[in-house]
Amino acid sequence: MDEKKKYMKLLSEKYPTVRSLSREIINLSAILNLPKGTEHFMSDIHGEYEAFCHILNNCSGVVREKVDKLFRETLSHDERKSICTLIYYPKEKLNIIRKKKNNTWDWYAQTINRMIEIARTLSSKYTRSKVRKAMPEDYSYIIDELLHAQKDEDDNQIRYHKKILDTIIAIDPDDFIVSLAQLIKRLAVDHIHIVGDIYDRGESADKIVDLLIDYHSLDIEWGNHDILWMGASCGSEACIANVVRNCIKYNTMVTLENGYGISLRNLALFAQKNYKDKNPMKSALRAITVIQLKLEGQLISRHPEYNMDDRLLLGKIKDGKIKIESDVYGVCGDFPTQNGASPYELTEEETVVIDELKSSFLNSERLKKHISFLYDKGSMYQIFNSNLLYHGCVPLKEDGTLDEVELFGSVYKGKELFDMADKKARRAFYDRKKDLDNLDFMWYLWCGKKSPLCGRNIKTFERAFIKDKKAWIEEKNPYYKFYETAETCDMILSEFNLNFGNSHIINGHTPVKTVKGELPIRADGKLIVIDGGFCEAYHNTTGIAGYTLIYNSHGLRLKAHHPFESVSEALKEDKDIHSDSEIVETEDGRVMVSDTDSGKRIKNEISDLYELLKEYKNL
Repeated sequence: MDEKKKYMKLLSEKYPTVRSLSREIINLSAILNLPKGTEHFMSDIHGEYEAFCHILNNCSGVVREKVDKLFRETLSHDERKSICTLIYYPKEKLNIIRKKKNNTWDWYAQTINRMIEIARTLSSKYTRSKVRKAMPEDYSYIIDELLHAQKDEDDNQIRYHKKILDTIIAIDPDDFIVSLAQLIKRLAVDHIHIVGDIYDRGESADKIVDLLIDYHSLDIEWGNHDILWMGASCGSEACIANVVRNCIKYNTMVTLENGYGISLRNLALFAQKNYKDKNPMKSALRAITVIQLKLEGQLISRHPEYNMDDRLLLGKIKDGKIKIESDVYGVCGDFPTQNGASPYELTEEETVVIDELKSSFLNSERLKKHISFLYDKGSMYQIFNSNLLYHGCVPLKEDGTLDEVELFGSVYKGKELFDMADKKARRAFYDRKKDLDNLDFMWYLWCGKKSPLCGRNIKTFERAFIKDKKAWIEEKNPYYKFYETAETCDMILSEFNLNFGNSHIINGHTPVKTVKGELPIRADGKLIVIDGGFCEAYHNTTGIAGYTLIYNSHGLRLKAHHPFESVSEALKEDKDIHSDSEIVETEDGRVMVSDTDSGKRIKNEISDLYELLKEYKNL
């Protein structure tokens, strides 16, 4: 009761009069009856900046759909394409138009009026106050006036708005168009969900994070590649070695060196001295792989509870061969830095290399800023408007029940495992003492057998040093067999305290092999996998270039995207990403704000306001 009294006192200070209280109740009640904002789901971006940027700009086709709906009868196909490109890339497109000298007074007048009409349509599902807050500050008053122009008996407002438009064109129309384009994209999507894996594979993950930092409303569900970079930034040597190895393997050193100022020079020099190869990058890859396996061997030995002794393969090589279970394989290359008596002990030179890399990771200010953002906006999972979002898997047993994982002296499964992992990941970053158990656990989350972010038995040694691909097969967690069934999805949703009749699981991590007949919608529509292969390296495997999901007031729609050529092609030819749309679920009635998580909070607030109003009237 004391807490309630304190809260009501604070509320009374914010709304000191019956009039101010009544005004807020009216305002909040009206908001509940607006359509819910559009949610945009993306996953497994993997450093593909241009494709990600384009889909972010076109809002998975939402902008193009609005343009087609508004102007199908009045503008040609090419004209509609051109205005879409202008909205996606306003500065770049305006530069092309100026060079062609097509920026006439009439063109500006027509273009601005059309963009105002698009913005007016998109703003209809928001309060005027929210739209005003979304506007670029310098033009908020002007845009607000133009959006709400009303024809009157004497056309006074029409003349007034025409004068505003004429003045804009005379002074700085390009800047105004850029501001309108920003507003349109801001209104097209209310909130974005990144369901994991911003990092690795592509070379511009740092640029993607820069884009996301400036985005108006989002959440991030950590992926295994994200947690790896997070662990490296925390100072985990095993994570650092894995990050460096991935960057060399996928030729994305530019992310490390240019993006985060982390030099690989000393590694390269060490590699050329000890692992001689005509290709210096092959030498560096082999050197960091051996360092990685040694660091992982030490870590696994420190944590018998991880049950990963089968990964201790470096010390089992004899006469150029290795026995794995019942099979014997030939091992490629030599291991000049390996001590037969202590196979997982780093040499002095290897220690210097990893120490210098660790110092660089810990002292990169830009990396620290980006990883701080991932912690601020991210989590192991998210429950949002009754949907459950996570990147990897919920570890299951062979019989389909929740698997138990014994860690840190306790047993975890299901939601408890995710909650514990989230807490430990945060401690690894925020604990100044850098407890080794927490740092090691970041590596476990990256590749541990029962990690909810991994879901498979990673075969780094086999893929690096054994040619026989039979040894490369990575066994998956039973989750990936059972998540095809509605019963399993219902069980998982219930575990996370969701009403499985109305909820969905949104999952990333495993590319949907469309070319092999795999479907992203599974378990009778209860689970949707939105990893369709953003990364160019996956396009041949998946047959498409990524899935995204749109959830608006009418229901859920899955978008399958074709490969994106380039921004330059988009600008030159007004080319958009071709996307196929599939309706996942259509709501019986339109979903309103009152049906959302935000609506629940507003209803609680309204209830408190009515309680305060009752007290005021009883005075």
